[in-house]
Amino acid sequence: MSVTLHVSLISGRTASLETRLDASISDLKQRAQSALAVDRGKLLSPQGIVLPGAATVKDSGLCEGDLLTFHVGQVRISACSSAAAAILEDGSVITWGDAEFGADSSAVCSQLENVVSIQAASDAFAAILVDGSVVSWGDEDGGGDCSSVEHQLKNVRQIQASLNAFAAILDDGSVVTWGNPEFGGDSRHVQDQLQNVSKVQANERAFAAIVGDGSVVTWGDVDYGGSTEGSVKIQLHSVQDIQASESAFAAILDDGTVATWGDLWHGGDCSFVQEQLHRVQRIQACGSAFAAILDDGSVVTWGDEENGADSSTVQRLLQDVQEIQASHTAFAAILGDRSVVTWGSRDRGGDCSAVQDQLHDVQCIQTTGHAFAALRVDASVVTWGNAEKGGDSSAAQDQLTNVQHIQASEGAFAATLDDGSVVAWGHSDYGGDDSELYDLQDVEQLQACERGFAAIRGDGCIVTWGDPACGRPE
Repeated sequence: MSVTLHVSLISGRTASLETRLDASISDLKQRAQSALAVDRGKLLSPQGIVLPGAATVKDSGLCEGDLLTFHVGQVRISACSSAAAAILEDGSVITWGDAEFGADSSAVCSQLENVVSIQAASDAFAAILVDGSVVSWGDEDGGGDCSSVEHQLKNVRQIQASLNAFAAILDDGSVVTWGNPEFGGDSRHVQDQLQNVSKVQANERAFAAIVGDGSVVTWGDVDYGGSTEGSVKIQLHSVQDIQASESAFAAILDDGTVATWGDLWHGGDCSFVQEQLHRVQRIQACGSAFAAILDDGSVVTWGDEENGADSSTVQRLLQDVQEIQASHTAFAAILGDRSVVTWGSRDRGGDCSAVQDQLHDVQCIQTTGHAFAALRVDASVVTWGNAEKGGDSSAAQDQLTNVQHIQASEGAFAATLDDGSVVAWGHSDYGGDDSELYDLQDVEQLQACERGFAAIRGDGCIVTWGDPACGRPE
């Protein structure tokens, strides 16, 4: 027996398909895709529920004349240290890179359907499905195996990651953790305190959660801020936000003051600037220092003085600061007049004197961790910092016109132009060699991984380049 179903795009374009009741939803979806001339997507029931591909038309309760919706999503990519994962338009996932560190998802491939988001640790991934469950893969000791807590991972709304562990916030405000205990994968000793959690922040080896009463609960490596005993715990009330360096945390309280904890040398001690930390609006962190923007547009810094905490030489220039970007050991601030002020490690972008006269009308700044790239209003690009890892764009400068977006790997930059082409520069092992990209066109999205880039074309094809060890999507 056959029925006629109508499949519509959000735009209103509709196709009518006659199908047998014993046909699979997967077959129906492929026919709809062809009839509507679109890329892969999700097929939704009249009630807006995603229809599983393995089910039949009859099993799905579809009837003569039903109107289904074909939802074409955008490809989204997440990356860990040596692998990447892409959520395709239909909610399925493909992975590539080093098989031992996240690229091999074969054991969970059948479960990776209707994926909403993916979070990456250093060598593992965790995916949230549309039903709120979680699938993880990669290095088992680093968060790739969530089997011990799988029964708890229901109605998950968000996942945060340290280097080798994950923390999931559930709809009821509780938290579930897994992975290496030394990196925050075990929160059992604070589990009863993790109620009504609104946000979880992570550094390399510890987590900090803001709970319902505005206090903070921490776990993980004590030296990295996994404990807030003593005077800091007393300060942590009415917390609005938390930022993290590599091994410390900084919390903004509702009165605009700041409390810090963790590695004292990496920003965990702000006592010597405490009296200046009032009316704080936002905090930015590099690897071992913090920079706070106050409500008057001035900036206060603390942490490792050799790597971003010492802003004394430019303090008089730090007025009307709008936003701050950070490399590993330096900061770059965009002022209200769209000029730029930098400080920190000179060889990682802390010194922009060579291009200072070009740093005007700056829209935004990207960083590789070793260098900065500023996109100006006229769609041109200015770079500085470590020359080998993106700070020198002279070889590509003639091509860097009509730039739309810039992405950064650990050692290279890539820019999309208004004609859909891509220009890259920096270290070749990190994606800075664009010699093979001369025919890459129609790029709609660009995503950086640690050691390379992935471009998503208009036809949905993913093109990658950079470290050969990171592989290619199949």
